[in-house]
Amino acid sequence: MAASALAGSAQAQDTVIHAGRLIDGLTTKPREQVSILIAKDRITGVEPGFVTPAGAKVIDLSRATVMPGLIDSHTHVTSLSRTGNGIAKAVTNSALDAALASTVNVSKILQSGVTTVRDLGGLSGIDVAMKKAINQGSVAGPRMWVAGEAIGPTGGHNDWSHGYAEDVSRRDWGAGIADGPDAVTKLARKEHKLGADQIKIMPSGGVVSQGDDPKAQLMSEAEIKAAVDAAHALGMKIAAHGHGKAAIDVAVRLGVDSIEHGTYADAESFKLMKAKGTYFIPTLLTTQRLYDAAKNRPETLNPSTVAKVLAMGSSLTKLTNAHAAGVKIAFGSDTGQGENVKEGALMVQAGMSPAEVITAATAAGAELIGSQDIGAVAPGRYADIIAMAGDPLADITELERVKFVMKGGKVYRADGAPVFVELVNP
Repeated sequence: MAASALAGSAQAQDTVIHAGRLIDGLTTKPREQVSILIAKDRITGVEPGFVTPAGAKVIDLSRATVMPGLIDSHTHVTSLSRTGNGIAKAVTNSALDAALASTVNVSKILQSGVTTVRDLGGLSGIDVAMKKAINQGSVAGPRMWVAGEAIGPTGGHNDWSHGYAEDVSRRDWGAGIADGPDAVTKLARKEHKLGADQIKIMPSGGVVSQGDDPKAQLMSEAEIKAAVDAAHALGMKIAAHGHGKAAIDVAVRLGVDSIEHGTYADAESFKLMKAKGTYFIPTLLTTQRLYDAAKNRPETLNPSTVAKVLAMGSSLTKLTNAHAAGVKIAFGSDTGQGENVKEGALMVQAGMSPAEVITAATAAGAELIGSQDIGAVAPGRYADIIAMAGDPLADITELERVKFVMKGGKVYRADGAPVFVELVNP
């Protein structure tokens, strides 16, 4: 279906949702037969029983489980598929290809029930432009908190020229590279100026990148501290891509707000995260998908990635151990093409209860982002609301079968199908 068919429909100014069962995001204890009152894009009241204010449009979800829209705290909506010939794609796909693909990606994400994303890295300013387009209503997609280009060192995870001949280059390669604390500070300030809501750094090596070691700490303590200080001085949160223990532990000690991936974190790492109140986003879905590709379809990945993925394995124990240690956990799939909600089942396999996963995808995500407008069905919050036929507290895979999606008081999905509307001109 065309992207324009996935946008929200115009609603009456006042709407009431009759919810058969409500999990409001403030607690995981469900409430039965509740009315959610909505004016424009906000929730104005949550009342017991089915009430219908005069003139209000009624949305009947009396046989459904109703929840806040989900929050994915680690996405890449501007990225193309990670499988295939990465070298060929790098020199044949342009920023325009990524921009066009992202309009489809954000529509799929919204249709899945994810109404907010924390997007952690996009080239060429596409993520900032996409956020703007969604906010003005010319593209249908989730609310976006964006990081712009992630910041990392020469030869690190976001040095896109690594592995290529020295005379091979592209305009956007190198946009996030900073060596030395002064350069890191300057780049963090530049990302803020260009429209980023948060900062992401690459203190360790990565997986899909070529030539770098995920276990290695590639940013110095001075560089990490410069990024943390600059982000917090600008009122922004800072996320750290961290696979290796050394990079994770240093980043946590220096005050990052979240650790992404955490592959080689150990008991000491999680104890430190617990003490500092650092959020952990385990990104199990992308780990599983990469492991499956490396094991069964190695020709779809570059050799460097295959070796690193097979060494890391598909283990869920990083989340099992973080959860047992009492670390704060947010839901984050590290995907960008509409499969985000499948992260939940893996989190349950790793030892979290369905209720804890729902909290990770609602209240915890809102706290991590730093917004009081999302993450709960409560007066004053945005009317970001989803519904499904079954009970996700009993079966977390119900999150994969969302039948109704509302964002900001507008319905984007009803009766299991996208709602058609006319998009506004940019």
